[in-house]
Amino acid sequence: MNEAQALIAFGALSNATRLKIIRLLVEAGPDGLQAGDLAKSAGASPSRASFHLAALAEAGLVTSDKQARTITYRVSFDGLGELIGFILTDCCKGHPQVQACCGLSVAGLQRDGC
Repeated sequence: MNEAQALIAFGALSNATRLKIIRLLVEAGPDGLQAGDLAKSAGASPSRASFHLAALAEAGLVTSDKQARTITYRVSFDGLGELIGFILTDCCKGHPQVQACCGLSVAGLQRDGC
């Protein structure tokens, strides 16, 4: 992930509804959530949820799959991981103290025991 991509992703996450959507999709896992259910759970109208989902998709943080008239959204675990990796390796330069605070091994961006 480069700096421009990271800025888009941070911008997408800097909204309470979008952050809530990400949380809901992380909890849903690989099955994701249908658009209507996601909007309802996020407390947003379908059009408002669609607006937020478009921003998250542009940032590479969610994906969608359309089957007939149903759209299912899923979190992009790769996208989230790249953003977290960017923070730790680019912004924080892999600083051991930052990694220790996050429970990460100094040798890599992998949680100890994972």
